[in-house]
Amino acid sequence: MAQAIVYSSTNCGFCKQLKTYLEEQNISYEERNIDENETYREELARLGVMSVPLTLIGDKQILGFNPTRIKKALASLEASSQ
Repeated sequence: MAQAIVYSSTNCGFCKQLKTYLEEQNISYEERNIDENETYREELARLGVMSVPLTLIGDKQILGFNPTRIKKALASLEASSQ
């Protein structure tokens, strides 16, 4: 099961950085590209967010490329699953 959901777009530099970071850290993620799927764009709008990347980890929303917040969210997710 993916640890994170990443809303991204095709030509987004921060999205590419984020995905590279997640791969380097061996963090599994499901990518939801809003340029390729209208449903993902609608999901993003329902979350009240209009920009990418947006990373969902558990109940946390992390906007932009923010490794510190990603690590904290993963740590709290692991703590709550034990």
